[in-house]
Amino acid sequence: MLAKRYKDQDPTGWLMSEKLDGVRAIWTGERLISRTGKQFAAPEWFISGLPTNLILDGELWEDRGLFQHTVGKVRTQINPDYSGVKYMLFDIVSSGPAEERQAILNALELPSHVEVLEQTVCEGLDHLEEYEARILAIGGEGVMLREPCSIYEHKRSGSLLKVKRFRQDEAEVIDYEAGRGRNTGRVGALLCRFRDKLISIGAGLSDADRRHPPEKGDVVTFSYFELTDSGMPRFPVFIAERDYE
Repeated sequence: MLAKRYKDQDPTGWLMSEKLDGVRAIWTGERLISRTGKQFAAPEWFISGLPTNLILDGELWEDRGLFQHTVGKVRTQINPDYSGVKYMLFDIVSSGPAEERQAILNALELPSHVEVLEQTVCEGLDHLEEYEARILAIGGEGVMLREPCSIYEHKRSGSLLKVKRFRQDEAEVIDYEAGRGRNTGRVGALLCRFRDKLISIGAGLSDADRRHPPEKGDVVTFSYFELTDSGMPRFPVFIAERDYE
């Protein structure tokens, strides 16, 4: 089940939880796999104690801001180090409504490194904004909203929404990457200086932008989700050339 983006729907009565910056993992009852079906080489101690009669949906997660560190651990196939990694559960793959699935999760006896993500009933838009502000203030990624009485769907669903506000910053255009495929013959991405880093911004460019991109030396505004450990913006998206000064 994948989430759609929140677009100011009335959140009253929906279940709110923190959007974790982790690696999606499904427990099949026998194996721990990615959402594309690739098996994680999780050590026996990590999966021991997980139920064999349920399919669990969650994320492998260490802490806020440690996404890259966690990815490095769980992608390792030979003698992986899962120390510090938690399996955070947020759903069960079953036919029951969301509240029933949550009750089953809460009743499970689980190993100490497996936790059920806390869900809070939203009392309205103000409550959602306060909840989101608290999560962002402690370095969190955003909020997930689950519609009451909704079923588990094996697709991107409007009953599961992600509330995630991107950051914005500015960068100087210093060069271009050539386009490929449908963008052959025009700009594929802007090569920009962001602080002391060289970054590539291709997402968000319109066909007109690619034909007539900002000039070298121009400053552009872009959005991004967060900075990596090395200071690189994740998922940079072009917004506009800065021409308001």
